[in-house]
Amino acid sequence: MRKTSAVLATLSLAVLALTGCTATASDDGAACDRSGGNDKILNVADVTGELGTEPDVSVFGPVKGEETSFADVTVGDGLALTTEFQPVVIDIAFYAGDSGKKLYASEFNGDLSRVHSIDYWAQRSPGLTDVLECATGGSRVLAVLTPEDFGPQNVEGFGLDKGENVVAVVDVLDVMPSRASGALQFNDAQGLPTVVRAPDGTPGIIIPDVPAPTEIITQTLIKGDGPEVGAGDTVVTNIMGVGWDDKKVTTNSWGAEPSIGAAAEQFIGATVGSQLLVVLPASEGSPATAIVVDILGAVTAPTP
Repeated sequence: MRKTSAVLATLSLAVLALTGCTATASDDGAACDRSGGNDKILNVADVTGELGTEPDVSVFGPVKGEETSFADVTVGDGLALTTEFQPVVIDIAFYAGDSGKKLYASEFNGDLSRVHSIDYWAQRSPGLTDVLECATGGSRVLAVLTPEDFGPQNVEGFGLDKGENVVAVVDVLDVMPSRASGALQFNDAQGLPTVVRAPDGTPGIIIPDVPAPTEIITQTLIKGDGPEVGAGDTVVTNIMGVGWDDKKVTTNSWGAEPSIGAAAEQFIGATVGSQLLVVLPASEGSPATAIVVDILGAVTAPTP
């Protein structure tokens, strides 16, 4: 990522590069179809334990299947995963379909700052795209992955037999909105950029033909109804930055993994779901830049 100033570096600390089910509501109000599951999958293993703690799993192997299938053990009442880059926190465990041996388990430590996306997990195990699509926050999902969907590199790495399926337990701990939403705010400041939005929320920044401000300016464009960002929080954002003079995009996390980092000063007190406009004046070696930030989440990482 190009660093346009020290503040911009703080604003985008780490851009990473992330059946029986009914339709659920997405963060933008659209229906999300979760009807592709298969309740018979619930018979391949016994899964016990609380959501977010490593489950006790007994696989009734050998587990056979020609295509990846899933079923929701528990259906949460959180937001639904409607896009491949929507921020999500999951814990996951894999088990060999024949022996039931545990192959891998994530942290299961309650750390909600481990934010990624469907795309991130699908790059590691392609079948997780179908397993996670339209899942809601607070859900536990049981899945059977084919070797192809588990990933050839994983099959080889874990020493699985040719054609052996994999059983997965996925805890969807948190699903964050894919874009800012809330009340539009009136701002009467003159000489500042205009922000337009595509249907999916992607912003466009129109820079006026006037000199850039000489001090940092922050405006709230949309006020979300989530909790306030506190000092020391880890924030999850989508960021778009445009150079004031050349009007070229300098940074963009839309259509990619969300940006995750410590809350910048300009974020403190803003509410989750808000959209901010931050204008950074030119400084030594850095041109003036206008940045639009959608605040999608704010969490406190657990103390080691």
